[in-house]
Amino acid sequence: MRTTHILACTAALTLGLTGCSLMGDSDDEPPHEAETDRSTATSTALGEVVLVTHDSFTLPDEVIDGFTDETGYDLVVRASGDAGSLTNQLVLTKGSPIGDAVFGIDNTFASRAVDEGVLAAYSPADLPAEVSAHALPGEGPEHLTPVDFGDVCVNIDDAWFEAEGIDPPQTLQDLTDPTYQDLFVTPGASSSSPGLGFLLATIGEFGEDGWQGYWEDLMANGATVTSGWSDAYGVDFTFSGGDRPIVLSYASSPPFTIPEGGDEPTTSALLDTCFRQVEYAGVLEGAENPAGAQALVDYLLSDQVQAAIPDSMYVYPVTDVELPELWAQWAQVADDPIDVDPALIEEHREGWVRQWADIATG
Repeated sequence: MRTTHILACTAALTLGLTGCSLMGDSDDEPPHEAETDRSTATSTALGEVVLVTHDSFTLPDEVIDGFTDETGYDLVVRASGDAGSLTNQLVLTKGSPIGDAVFGIDNTFASRAVDEGVLAAYSPADLPAEVSAHALPGEGPEHLTPVDFGDVCVNIDDAWFEAEGIDPPQTLQDLTDPTYQDLFVTPGASSSSPGLGFLLATIGEFGEDGWQGYWEDLMANGATVTSGWSDAYGVDFTFSGGDRPIVLSYASSPPFTIPEGGDEPTTSALLDTCFRQVEYAGVLEGAENPAGAQALVDYLLSDQVQAAIPDSMYVYPVTDVELPELWAQWAQVADDPIDVDPALIEEHREGWVRQWADIATG
């Protein structure tokens, strides 16, 4: 998932945090430095590795420094917008890459990066099965390595539904039922990574020839579209003081709605509505330091990085590291997330978004 964020973003609201992953709405963009050069902190003999990534990339200092300690390379981090902007920039600079490695290309843009030839062939040796389970189909695994994932799902305010005495929805189809008229808010597919994820969920659920009718019914039932996740979750959602108890967010959002002094969330994610976003890392074709870039891709799968991902970027690690307690208890992932072939996304993404805009925004 970037202007950022995965529910994480709920964390941004409730815990004062700003960084989230996978997301990419410009209005959610956290404060960041376009370039973080840690080469001044340490001096090594092997030179630097330049990582091009999205604006939401963040890891604890000790984890960043651990890369230098383990490999001898200094790390330079260059942020480059959300996942779409990041991919577009890599394509535009093909042949003269702006870094050595990339992290943050997700499965909604990965096929473009592979097809455009901006990535060198590299895959860490002996990937665990749980990592390979998130691999791109086709030639993708030869160029991109899974690092984290997040589920974009419809969330509901359980406390609101209980207070109103209304059974909450369970499925995407339920959202078109008059019972839920004027109760749903979602960020837009043309301006937000989670919004695009929701559009893809509806395409995966209702098919290439059926999602348009679903969206017509959804909008006729009073759904509201915002520009980004922050407006949908932080303004319109009833948990945040708005008047919409159904919102498009993340499977990782509920743990952040546990009230002070409470022991369980007041919201939940509908796990039958989820589209899974996977973020990848790779070595850029023509990199000045390909060996360092390969070492960095390997390091992103280390226990240090994987264990830090939930609390740093609010997405799930791809390896079997221990999750934070609240994640383990309340941030469930979908057993059977809705899937759309990345190659199909690449072929139709622009056309689908144009059709969606005609229906959802007039």
